[in-house]
Amino acid sequence: MAIELSTPDAGRLGDVVRALRDWQHDAAPIQLHPGDLGWYWRFGADATAAAVRTWSRDGQFLAIGFLDGPDVVRMTVAPWAWREEELAHRLVADVSEPRRGVLPDATASVEAPDGTRVQELLSEVGWSLGEQWTPLRRDLTRPVEQPGLRTEVVAPGQESEFTAVHRSAWGHPRFTDELWRAMTAGLPGTDARCLLARDERGVPVAGVTVWSAGPGKPGLLEPMGVHADHRGRGYGRTICVAAAAELEKMGASSALVCTRSSLDAAVATYESAGFRRLPERLDRTRDA
Repeated sequence: MAIELSTPDAGRLGDVVRALRDWQHDAAPIQLHPGDLGWYWRFGADATAAAVRTWSRDGQFLAIGFLDGPDVVRMTVAPWAWREEELAHRLVADVSEPRRGVLPDATASVEAPDGTRVQELLSEVGWSLGEQWTPLRRDLTRPVEQPGLRTEVVAPGQESEFTAVHRSAWGHPRFTDELWRAMTAGLPGTDARCLLARDERGVPVAGVTVWSAGPGKPGLLEPMGVHADHRGRGYGRTICVAAAAELEKMGASSALVCTRSSLDAAVATYESAGFRRLPERLDRTRDA
C-alpha cells in the first residue's frame, strides 16, 4: 500500500493523540509528545488539526508531524518504522517539496528523533545542521523529594494567577484565561496538570504545565516559567521538582523537558532539579 500524507480534521485528533501516547517509551530519544499538541490546543481544536500532518499506510499511522510555526515541523515516527527506508524517503521528499503542503518555499527546519532513518537522510540530501536543543530527563522510579515551597494544582476558576505568571515569565501578553481554558479542555488536557508555586507570603512566583502520556510512559514539562519579579531565588528548581512529583503521582515513568542549548540558565535549573542532561540534538535546516 502507498504511504498517504494528510492533514486531519479536528475529529481525528483523538486518533493522533492516542498514537503519540502509544509511541512514547523511555528507551527512545525525546520525541514529539501529546503535550506538544496539548500546549498548542490553546488555539482550539481546528487550529491544532491544521498544524498536524500524518503519514499512514493502510489506515495505520507511520509518522506524525506538528507545525510549530509556519517554517518548523517537529515529527516522530512509529517505533516499528524508525529505520524504514521507504517511509524515510517519503518524509524527506514531502518536507523538501513546498507543493506537498508541509513546509513553505523558504528557509525551514525539521526536528526528528535521533536514530531515525529520517534524521540521517535529511543530512544526506543536504539539509544542514540547525538550532541546538538540550533534552533532559528525570527518572521517576524513585520517590521525588518535597519541593520545599507551597505548590498547588490550578483548578478552573483559579487560572488568572497562573496565566499572569506565564505572561510575565515569557513576555507573552497573549496567554489569556480564555486560552488556558481552551488548552485544558483539549484532549491532551485530560492528562495534564498546571502547577503554581507561591512564596512564603502566598505570592505566585512560578508555574509549569505537565503532560502525561499514560501510566508507565514519559511525561513532559511544557512550558515552565518564573515570574520576572521573582527570578534568582531558586523558584525554577522548586517548580521543576513539583512537576516531577506531580508526574510521579500520575504514574509517569520519567519526566522530560527540552530547551534551547543557548539558554544556559534554563539547562542549569533543570539539572538542579534532578534532571539529567541527554545528548544534544539539532534541527535540520533547508535554506530558501
